[in-house]
Amino acid sequence: MQYLESFTLASEDQEWEFFVKEAKSRAYTDYYPFQLFPNKDVPTLRFADVTILYGNNGAGKSTLLNVMAEKLGLTRNALYNRSAFFGSYLARCDYQLASPVPEGSAIISSDEIFNYMLDTRALNQGIDAKRDEMFADYLDHKFGTFQYHDLSDYDELKKTLETRRKTQSRYVREHLHKNVTERSNGESALAYFDHKLQDNHLYLLDEPENSLSPSHQQALVELIGQSARFFGCQFIIATHSPFVLALPGAKIYDLDHAPVVVRPWSELPEVRVFADFFKAHAREFEQD
Repeated sequence: MQYLESFTLASEDQEWEFFVKEAKSRAYTDYYPFQLFPNKDVPTLRFADVTILYGNNGAGKSTLLNVMAEKLGLTRNALYNRSAFFGSYLARCDYQLASPVPEGSAIISSDEIFNYMLDTRALNQGIDAKRDEMFADYLDHKFGTFQYHDLSDYDELKKTLETRRKTQSRYVREHLHKNVTERSNGESALAYFDHKLQDNHLYLLDEPENSLSPSHQQALVELIGQSARFFGCQFIIATHSPFVLALPGAKIYDLDHAPVVVRPWSELPEVRVFADFFKAHAREFEQD
């Protein structure tokens, strides 16, 4: 499903107009995101169900996603580098829709995933503390000297009888929320995507492979592919993960090439680094 059909960044002429009319009286040395893209000769970007923005660090992948997300008014849950000139730059960008962007469409950054993992870790620490309290509570009631006197003691009596029927682990497990971070960071990140991605939405993903092992990256690729193919989602992804780049049917823009062009994933330099590495070590993978 396609919602965003195309996106056009500010042209070199429009950037020049900005510096002549708006920036000439300002004593700034950094006009980000102005001056980032003209030398890359970025064409009007035309999107498929899954479109990937490829490039090395500093190529402008994240900036491009942030520009599109702000221009489209997408939901975001993490801060980003919005300079004093971001609004002026957005005013000079344009886009075309294939169909209205569904409410709740979002940009998901690696910072958002990291914040989620920190939040769940903090929750886990709170649960750990509560677990210790419940262990002590169990022992106090099971081996204590409690005596029932009247109805005001009913809750304590009920708890004492329960501890005498159950093991300590069962008692604590039944009275405590499941520790949500028994997963590793990678498992938590993958679970976040599984929960976050809803049917019939547009999603901009900024380096979603961060914190994911190769096997989890492949699981994420399968989730993205199925969401695009069967559940009405469109994805625009910034990445240099070979696993994500190999996503079947993805359209890949190479931001390291000037002018920016569409290229097959197998021709991308970083992918070739992996290919050459494993080719050089091929014998080590051979089995007798």
